[in-house]
Amino acid sequence: MNKAEILAPAGGMESLIAAVRSGADAVYLGAKDFSARSSAQNFSEEELNEAIKYCRLNGTKAYLTLNTLITDRELPSALSLAASAYNMGIDALIIQDLGLAKILRDKLPELPLHGSTQMSVHSPMGAKLLYDLGFKRVVLSREMTLGEIREVHEKCPIELEVFVHGALCMCVSGQCYFSAVLGSRSGNRGKCAQPCRLPFSLNGGSDHALSLKDNSLINHIKDLENAGVSSLKIEGRMKRPEYVCAAAKACVEARDFGFVTDKTRDNLEKVFSRTGFTDGYILGKRTGDMFGRRTKDDVTNADSRLLKDIANSYKSEYSHVPIDIEFSAKAGEAPKIEITDGVSKVTCAADTLAETAKNLPLTQERCEENLSKTGGTPYLARSISVHISGNVSVPAKVINSLRRDALQKLSNKRTQCRRTPKEPPKYEIPMPYRGLGITQKRARFSDSDIPDFFLNYDLVFVPLFTEEKELERLVRKGFSLGVEIPRGLFSREEKVKNALKGAKKLGITHALITNLGGIYPAKSEGFTLHGDFSLNIFNTAAIDFLESLGFADTALSFELTSRQIADLGGKLPRGVISYGYLPLMLSRNCPGRTAKGGCKSCKGSSVLQDRYGESFIFACDGNCTELLNCVPLFVGDKLETFGSLDFHIHRFSVENSVEKVEKVSGISSEHLKNNKITRGLYFRGVK
Repeated sequence: MNKAEILAPAGGMESLIAAVRSGADAVYLGAKDFSARSSAQNFSEEELNEAIKYCRLNGTKAYLTLNTLITDRELPSALSLAASAYNMGIDALIIQDLGLAKILRDKLPELPLHGSTQMSVHSPMGAKLLYDLGFKRVVLSREMTLGEIREVHEKCPIELEVFVHGALCMCVSGQCYFSAVLGSRSGNRGKCAQPCRLPFSLNGGSDHALSLKDNSLINHIKDLENAGVSSLKIEGRMKRPEYVCAAAKACVEARDFGFVTDKTRDNLEKVFSRTGFTDGYILGKRTGDMFGRRTKDDVTNADSRLLKDIANSYKSEYSHVPIDIEFSAKAGEAPKIEITDGVSKVTCAADTLAETAKNLPLTQERCEENLSKTGGTPYLARSISVHISGNVSVPAKVINSLRRDALQKLSNKRTQCRRTPKEPPKYEIPMPYRGLGITQKRARFSDSDIPDFFLNYDLVFVPLFTEEKELERLVRKGFSLGVEIPRGLFSREEKVKNALKGAKKLGITHALITNLGGIYPAKSEGFTLHGDFSLNIFNTAAIDFLESLGFADTALSFELTSRQIADLGGKLPRGVISYGYLPLMLSRNCPGRTAKGGCKSCKGSSVLQDRYGESFIFACDGNCTELLNCVPLFVGDKLETFGSLDFHIHRFSVENSVEKVEKVSGISSEHLKNNKITRGLYFRGVK
């Protein structure tokens, strides 16, 4: 059976030490820039080098999180950091940005890449795409069931990493724009303000309708190993070292012994929780029991006595690196010691000669006793071989000194990075794109109720799972029709493939790609690929990446400003959302299930209210739920500020037939003054 690694968070050096000394096999850590947890302490480049050396000394792998979206102007710095980390000996980079991935694969292929959970991969074809692109591992979405995880493993040889303990966002990672739109602090840029933890009520239900309990799959670790998971990941780079210790120990015990001791479990529950834990996603039980928030009792449970007790457990060095020791002594020669860890070997000789014993000769037992004293180091003597020729006298201090010198020499070898240094890949800021000067009008609908007004639109997208007779009706009517593959592909890959076949038979040849997992199914059926906002295209290299995959064009991230969009280069045609209730979250769980009446009274949409009385709409497709902004975006009168655009999109989610026309036709400056709209992030940007 596969023995998965325990992967622990390291927000700072103390947390890293706590992780290593608590038995973690690997740690993930962030630099000061380009980390999805920018509020963590994180590491300067000098500190990063020391952290990697400490990990190498202890036989612990170190992964660097360079997992944010990156602008063109930031790419040179990000590439420099990636090359520096490679030269230091980092074991892998965890990344989100498609442009960064393309450059690193082309220019620094020796550096292993792990696809961040921010890439929103939760289907076999999404994992297969990353594998074919050269990724070694993918961090799967937290919302997957055990069966879905197993299916990915069975259909794709890429390594799988799964979060087994820690915080749960209401949104699928990489698809949350809530913090960005409300306060310009982007979760995709590591600046999330966690608005989901604030009070929100839904249809008279919970006053914290977006707050989930912390995830804990520690009781399922054996099942995850059997399902093919290679790495068991603990969330928490912003949490204290004592939390890291408690979580790592619980995972190690569950993996190695099949159970968690009462003390370890108690420590874990008290050090941090939100009214307990949940395993709802892995079991497919997405109910109201998954929701919870941090209470006063949760905070006071982590008292100073508990924290001190946990901290004491990792105060000393963890002796776990197995070594073989060989010692020899012969009268008239310098005593020698040889130590190996199985890879590196060191030899030391004393600066004094062994003498013939006059009274008590050196015995094997006394020699082994001195040689086995490796406390205070990462080493554990696996075997000790002693060769004593005749009656020899060697003082204990000589043996101890030899042991210390040899261990230090071994440590020096273990911390060395043996890689050939690489120069940072070059990236020149591209010239701005110059399109054809023709801006198409496109529309995206959440249903098949499309007024004839949109017959003159260049392209109209409807949901892929629209009934066949409705698709046929729209085609006959003359709409230039395409289908939108859903962002939430959980368990629906085969259904997607069949629906694409059906659409193709009706003459539909355009597909809106909203998730990496939709690329292969659409390409295999010969569809023209159009990228959606949810692919998070943020720089020219990412645009080039989609072009290399055969895309015809793409919508850009709405977290970019109009100026940033105008400055983008590349050759692939591109566009922006110009109207619509921006989707702030994509969730597999819905707080509507806990509200009065639940799904039966929802009819596909429910209203969420914040503490200021603003109303946000939940729109459900039966599988996943979108949280929409409280006011619509409109920039139709500002398109000239975006530079060369090839199309703009009107995005309809909850509007009725009349509103679909009114919202995008004949909008005057007077209308804009009298109606609540937002310009989104196009003119204020994100941090």
